[in-house]
Amino acid sequence: MASVAIIGGGIGGLAAALAFSRAGAQVSVYEQASEIAEVGAGIQITPNGARVLDALGLGEEAARRGLRAEAVEPMDALTGVRVTRFDLTKLDGPPYRFFHRADLIDLLLTGCRAAGVTIHLDARIESVGDDGTFTSESGPQRADLVVGADGIRSVCRPVLNGTDDPFFTGQVAWRAVIDDPGHPSAARIWMAPGRHVVTYPLHGGRLNIVAVQERREWAAEGWSHAAEPITLRSAFNGLSGRVSGLLDRVEEVGEWGLFRHPVALTWHRDRLALLGDAAHPTLPFLAQGANLALEDAWTLVACWTADRLETYAAERRDRVNRAIGVANRNAVNYHLSGPRRAASHLVLKGIGKVAPTAFLKRLDWLYAHDVTQASSSTTTGT
Repeated sequence: MASVAIIGGGIGGLAAALAFSRAGAQVSVYEQASEIAEVGAGIQITPNGARVLDALGLGEEAARRGLRAEAVEPMDALTGVRVTRFDLTKLDGPPYRFFHRADLIDLLLTGCRAAGVTIHLDARIESVGDDGTFTSESGPQRADLVVGADGIRSVCRPVLNGTDDPFFTGQVAWRAVIDDPGHPSAARIWMAPGRHVVTYPLHGGRLNIVAVQERREWAAEGWSHAAEPITLRSAFNGLSGRVSGLLDRVEEVGEWGLFRHPVALTWHRDRLALLGDAAHPTLPFLAQGANLALEDAWTLVACWTADRLETYAAERRDRVNRAIGVANRNAVNYHLSGPRRAASHLVLKGIGKVAPTAFLKRLDWLYAHDVTQASSSTTTGT
């Protein structure tokens, strides 16, 4: 039985572990934290990511743990007025859903344990080779394949691509969850010059808040850094009372600088492969970070099963680059000011009235894509 070692116990790593186990491998996950858990943050799983959860046999439980999204609503954060509304219930395939990250992680972790995946906690990986070797505090180990699912600060990425420190994007974000049972089942994007706030509901009457501000000073990457709520409120001072009223209720908040690498040139060599943020970190302005990692996981296992790992990066790179490009453009469009902002809102309002479905059809390449079917030709070798 082939052995696979997954470095990193996040969404992409756990999805890969479950898929490899289902494909007949002996799988171990090495996570440096003392427990696999996520706190204080929501996540959006779009139909393309949901198809992977379905294919992994987790669809029914995902439907129970997630909250179905009905719409995306661009909002004017200065006036509090809705610019337009796009109906997400008309998308083909599995529903677009909102999750608390802890629920999604637990869903994947439960699936992994039921499939016989071994989970190693407090397992800090000190070095990795492309020959299947890796070293932790307990000593050297070896696997038939090592998968780097260890995020933007990956220890695996430099082995394949050389050392390149992630760069600060000039944006800082805050995450918080508050009680707010009255929020509609929609992702609201509150747009303002140089900043924006995204709100959407979670199970249990909670509301997820993500706030992003452009600034020159950088903050430490990672959302585990506690910040003072007054800092958040100060950064978003002057917005509509509908927004400031939500921020006034924040009691605990995490702050992190948004960092990126270029998309990796090399995703696989010999017995080492990358997925998710280790290969292609993306800005959170298209809600695709976790979804792309789920797609990576499925494609990687499909290529491995067909003994065609050399095709893995080629199957993923163009799609990932396209998604990152859209996310980068959203980062600009959400933060417009002056006449450009007024014109953009006018166009959005017109599209929402005249052709709302056409707007979503422009994203068919993203949401309608089914990597589990696209990979079937790889797994069969056709």
